[in-house]
Amino acid sequence: MIRRLVILMALALLVGCCLRDVRWSGVRPPRGTKPTVVRLETTGYCPCQQCCGWKRNWYGKPVYAYGPRKGQRKQVGITASGLPAKHGTIAADTSVFPFGTVMYVPGYGYGVVEDRGGEIKGRHIDLYFTHHDTAMKWGRKSKEVKVWPAK
Repeated sequence: MIRRLVILMALALLVGCCLRDVRWSGVRPPRGTKPTVVRLETTGYCPCQQCCGWKRNWYGKPVYAYGPRKGQRKQVGITASGLPAKHGTIAADTSVFPFGTVMYVPGYGYGVVEDRGGEIKGRHIDLYFTHHDTAMKWGRKSKEVKVWPAK
């Protein structure tokens, strides 16, 4: 009996580790609209200092590490649209894909444009991952992405 319990606990832990970056979001395309398919350059990012350009000041508070806002307070994990970042958050050039644009990226799933980045220009999107190693494992990929424009 104890052996079965130990095996079940080990199996649950193993499955939990494998699924740590899999998230099921409620993002779905608008009903009755057809997507446009666009080839986009995709990369991954996470909320870490390296991906999001922040550091801690001598008080231990997060601040922008560089750029025009260098040294100013930074809210880690909050997107440019003001929403918390989560699986399905996409950073894009908002002059090309405005906030609220729904996308389906093969291998990633559905997402919504809720963020922008300094290096995100044109037909390039950045996909949010909860862990840095998963974002780096995604790398840089050219994908045929289904896009539903924001309403």
